[in-house]
Amino acid sequence: MNADKIDLSQEIFSRFGTVKRARKCFLYTAKGIRLTDLYQEGGGAILGWGGSVFTIFKNVLERGATGSYFTDFSSPCGREKSQLDRAVSALFGDERKAFTFSGKQAALEAAVSLSPESSSVWRPWNPVSVDWRSVNSIVFAPSLPWAGDIFILAVKKESLTSLQNGRAFANDDSGVVNSDFSFPNQIFLPAPLCASVTRSIHDLIKALQEREEKHWFIYDQIITRYWERKGPYLFPKIPEERYADFVLHCLDCNLVISPDYHQPSIVPFGADKGNFNLLKKTPFDF
Repeated sequence: MNADKIDLSQEIFSRFGTVKRARKCFLYTAKGIRLTDLYQEGGGAILGWGGSVFTIFKNVLERGATGSYFTDFSSPCGREKSQLDRAVSALFGDERKAFTFSGKQAALEAAVSLSPESSSVWRPWNPVSVDWRSVNSIVFAPSLPWAGDIFILAVKKESLTSLQNGRAFANDDSGVVNSDFSFPNQIFLPAPLCASVTRSIHDLIKALQEREEKHWFIYDQIITRYWERKGPYLFPKIPEERYADFVLHCLDCNLVISPDYHQPSIVPFGADKGNFNLLKKTPFDF
């Protein structure tokens, strides 16, 4: 079986039934089997399933602020700085403006159109050492497992003063960008979703200060047989032509790993070595 033919949802369902609940790095299934999640929605659930983002979503939704108008959370095009702008500024350590897109490609195209020489994709605990304050346009996905295909473009304030298409932003003394400019394919996030995305960024800032190498290397004795670990990210040592079989073998060991050979799996923060016992007892031969 080719890895790109694996329907991970169907494979989980056929073995364990529906997923009834998800918490931290675990999926609880209808057949009473707890699965350890190393896929984590391709990184969307790297902070775990659940948490304060769901409470924030519920609270804002109950206010009824779900329309297409600007709120405290959604990103306005006027003078006032949104909470999302403040969150991305805190994440990268400088003043930035946040733009939201549906899809990575749309966000990247916007980034390159603005900063062709200084655009990059960011992910938490990136093993590559970069001073991100020097990058004008940064594209990243929020650590929010149910955010769909939302990507954020975080643009340095000063880089918004001159655009390739000839339009310019004016900055006042407060450092807030004043413009009704929007990128092609930019999307508007309803307040409950935007509030959750914003909270997920603050949660990520806290996690970046707390999670470190000591939380990941404890599994190395088991996982380095199959993966090369870089920070929390696991890159397969399995030959690509055998990877699909390995994905299914891991499911039989109650482990959910990335179904995409080129998308790394992630060390399950909050798990313990015992969650890998089945894989240890029934090793995959390659």
